[in-house]
Amino acid sequence: MSEVKETDAHTWQPSEDILVIALPRHTHNSEALDLAGEMAYTRPQRHVIVDFSRTCVMTSSMLSQLMVMERQLDAHDKKLILCSVPDNILRMFTCVGLRSLFQFAEDQKAALESLGGTCCTPRSA
Repeated sequence: MSEVKETDAHTWQPSEDILVIALPRHTHNSEALDLAGEMAYTRPQRHVIVDFSRTCVMTSSMLSQLMVMERQLDAHDKKLILCSVPDNILRMFTCVGLRSLFQFAEDQKAALESLGGTCCTPRSA
């Protein structure tokens, strides 16, 4: 497992073609999604998993960033998977009519498994 960049979000690569970002509790600063978007744009050969397990609020800026990132990854046949999304945030996706745009997983393990079992074991540092 390798650290990509120190932020208030935990970011790691379980394999060469997957980037996992665990969003911070306080999301008023969207630095974590900025980082993911930049990586999705510069290295679109990676799937991106965004973990919401510590997040309580979804801002319009975050939603916009996720939509752009999904579009960039989809153009390169890569997936954006949102996992551990709290019920209040899932309801927001439903209310604005965007739930079908994104792929959701129960947790990081399920998200990794949906990308294939061989990519799920973190590499040693």
